Amino acid sequence: MTTQPDAADYGRQFASFYDRLFPRTAGMPIAEALARLHPAPKTGTLEIGVGTGRIAVPLSEKVGAVTGLDASHEMLDGLAKAPSSTNVIPVQADIRTYTEERTYGLIYGVCGVISLLTSPEDQQAAIQRAAELLAPGGRLVIETGNRPAVEALHEGQSRTTFFTPYAEPGTGLQTHSTLPPGSDLWHCTQIWYEADGTTRLGSETSRLSTPDEMDTFAKQAGLTPEHSFSSWELAPYQEWYPMFITTYTKTA
Repeated sequence: MTTQPDAADYGRQFASFYDRLFPRTAGMPIAEALARLHPAPKTGTLEIGVGTGRIAVPLSEKVGAVTGLDASHEMLDGLAKAPSSTNVIPVQADIRTYTEERTYGLIYGVCGVISLLTSPEDQQAAIQRAAELLAPGGRLVIETGNRPAVEALHEGQSRTTFFTPYAEPGTGLQTHSTLPPGSDLWHCTQIWYEADGTTRLGSETSRLSTPDEMDTFAKQAGLTPEHSFSSWELAPYQEWYPMFITTYTKTA
């Protein structure tokens, strides 16, 4: 899911194995949570950084058509091939500048899509555009990288490496992680291992943040902070979770 300036490069690196990193079945609980958070499905739904549609497709089955924004045509090509994607409307665009005449009751960006904008100014611009596209009474939902948790993972070191095994035997993700002390820019080189021994490689840079910072961006965009969660079970925010979710509303 990409909105960063080099999104075409991100798509070329990750699109071919994106659905291996983020299985479509794992998107179902997120879609269910978003459906519960939707204030009024008939007012429309927009996803920032739709990727190959692992969230938008199952969500569209619950709330109706979803407009899916992504800056990478490779990711949108993957969306076009996804099963049951006919109710997702693909749009290749940059969330910092995207505009249209209609508004939406729910706008969301998950899996750290906002963190792929690597400056505070770009993140503020994305939140501002989302606020302008939000209908009165609508809700914005953001899931992004949690800076305190990643700092704790590094234990004061600039570099660390860790391996995440997947449920499918013989598969997993090795992450070579760089986060200089005091920096909010997190660079990861990812190596995906298949059961047959083949590997795939991709690199990304993201900007880590905190709920307080996201709240500040939202307030500057005229939105009202609502909740901070640590998971899609909507449990209260905890510093040690690698991601956090925040929600905002627009005055009716």
